[in-house]
Amino acid sequence: MKPSIISSIKDYNRETFVKDLLAGVIVGIVALPLAIAFGIASGVTPEQGIITAIVAGLIISLFGGSKVQIGGPTGAFIVIIAGIIQQYGMQGLMIATLLAGAFLIMLGLFRLGTIIKYIPYPIVVGFTSGIALTIFTTQIKDLFGLTIAEGVPADFISKWVCYAENAMSIDIWSTIVGLGSVAIIALWPYIDRVRYIGGHASALNKLPGSLVAIIVMTVGIAILKANGLAESVDTIGDRFRINASLPAPAVPGLSWEVIRSLFAPAVTIAILGAIESLLSATVADGVTGDRHDSNQELIAQGLANLITPIFGGIPATGAIARTMTNINNGGRTPIAGIIHAVVLLLIFLILMPYAQYIPMACLAGVLVIVAYNMSGWRTFKQLLKNPKSDISVLIITFLLTVIFDLTVAIEVGLMLACLLCMRRMAETTQVSVLTDEINPADEVDFESTNLEHFKIPDGCEIYEINGPFFFGIANRFEEIMGRLGSRPRVRIIRMRKVPFVDSTGMHNLENLVQMSRQQGIQIILSGVNPKVHEVLMHNDFGRIVGEENILPHINKALQRAQELLDAAK
Repeated sequence: MKPSIISSIKDYNRETFVKDLLAGVIVGIVALPLAIAFGIASGVTPEQGIITAIVAGLIISLFGGSKVQIGGPTGAFIVIIAGIIQQYGMQGLMIATLLAGAFLIMLGLFRLGTIIKYIPYPIVVGFTSGIALTIFTTQIKDLFGLTIAEGVPADFISKWVCYAENAMSIDIWSTIVGLGSVAIIALWPYIDRVRYIGGHASALNKLPGSLVAIIVMTVGIAILKANGLAESVDTIGDRFRINASLPAPAVPGLSWEVIRSLFAPAVTIAILGAIESLLSATVADGVTGDRHDSNQELIAQGLANLITPIFGGIPATGAIARTMTNINNGGRTPIAGIIHAVVLLLIFLILMPYAQYIPMACLAGVLVIVAYNMSGWRTFKQLLKNPKSDISVLIITFLLTVIFDLTVAIEVGLMLACLLCMRRMAETTQVSVLTDEINPADEVDFESTNLEHFKIPDGCEIYEINGPFFFGIANRFEEIMGRLGSRPRVRIIRMRKVPFVDSTGMHNLENLVQMSRQQGIQIILSGVNPKVHEVLMHNDFGRIVGEENILPHINKALQRAQELLDAAK
């Protein structure tokens, strides 16, 4: 494992730098309004959102396993961060982020990056859509300028009840700003259709709609307020004191009690960060034709979440929208991500005081668009056509995310997915009974023979297991034998299509041998592959059943069965 920047700079040239420079500047501009909005929505200050984008963006680009990944605060973390701050305070958020960073580094060092990709898609869509709905819900107050004296409740249902009870307190100016911002952001991409103005390519389509909305609404409200209008519209400066300087690094005090109480939130941050960053890197690979290093990417994400909170930042991960903006504007190496961080730093140090004039309703509009893009409602709708098990995981994860929190949703969703996976594996394993004869032409494990068929001798039963012999199928094997109710002298268990056997399967086989011995029935195993044979021998199964009764081919097993039947006469 090594950072992708090392391989990127080997053949670096002026042309590549120019492309990275342009992409980095544009991504830095795109990231500015999002960082401010994500910071405020998470319950921290706007500068903390920008600091996260600067520090985490720089570290992820320096140490990441993807050449084009752009890191920073994302909408997915809003719900988690707000919940942690509400319950544990800012100190608790810092500790949880540090722990999550350590977990991510361990995931990378133990090379578990590829495993994260196997988290079922319905879970990812379920909690992503749930987060989107939750983000939208949290923005209703600022979007419409509602006056709620007692404060907005924390849980989802109570929020909407509160909004309904205070619907008459809507502020018309805030509503115009909020909905106007939504309209500008939604319609701005259509500027791409106007490619030429006066015979030259338009530079307007390079500006993000969110930045355009903020500029238009901030200037508009400033003019109105100067003329005694729109005084009811809250701005960032009305709620926060802007500080345009980097804070001194500070490390929180740690104790076992604090770590234990924040363990679950930290795991949630780590899992969500790993999923989102690797998903972003995978999407980027599909566009660029490159291939990222999942484990190195997790290490970079971990380092970012270890260092960023020391400077007052919040959890960060790879951001799909900013990564795609980087790619679409020519960025092809981590240098673009580094430039993006430098651009944000310059804006932060020079222009941050002007952020106090940005209307809160405008930021709410930005987040409404973010929530819509996150919702993936088309994907959600498509997944509803899948098998009922997938639909169950999707709906339950979605509802748990919305009604409870993301920690519960991920825990329950993963548990459900594991149970359903085991059930599907059990359904793929078939146990059949052969009672008549076996045609050598249909058998791949027959040795050369001139016989056209092998007749199963009287007093012998053959059971064939097709699939893994694990705890999900072991009991079914006993049920089938119980239903038959027969008492043969020899039972042959064909295992040629058994790729592995687990401890429960071993336990059931041992019980079967002992039970059959008490009934005067001899067990013979046929077609055992080398890996399964090794497990059997390791568990001393050869002594239990007799090594002479573990045979590689069905014809030898039948010959052994005939010998035992003849000896019993």
